[in-house]
Amino acid sequence: MLDKTLVALRRLNAKFIHNFVTNDVAAQAAIVHRRFTCIMPNGLRLNREDYLKYWATGFDPDVITYWDYRDEKIEVFGDVALVCATNCYTRRRDGVANAGMTVYTDTYLLEDGLWSCIQAQITPMQPEYFPPDDTVVRRYHRGRLQD
Repeated sequence: MLDKTLVALRRLNAKFIHNFVTNDVAAQAAIVHRRFTCIMPNGLRLNREDYLKYWATGFDPDVITYWDYRDEKIEVFGDVALVCATNCYTRRRDGVANAGMTVYTDTYLLEDGLWSCIQAQITPMQPEYFPPDDTVVRRYHRGRLQD
């Protein structure tokens, strides 16, 4: 049973990331709980409505030229699951490319047989904690999934 749960949560995490990169608000709305909260890297808390508004334009492939997620770890505690991973990115502003990473923890709740995300928290990482490239799960270049 746990294997099926982990597979389902890995798929949800992949969909969560893909929805961000493609600005797919409708698909993301289906994943996030009605009482969802997001804690942004600067500490701002967004309710579901404001989060979904942000989601519509949060990823610009001309600004975020590279994106991956890596070092995925999933823990299940009954009807609650923690999905943790790291995003690696390159952002280009005013002709200057800057790379960095953020670590995130998405908290999922199992209700009526479906997992939905009740909270996402994103935290900037210092370079000494960056996970290696061999932990990459998926890569995107200019918003397109790479094989």
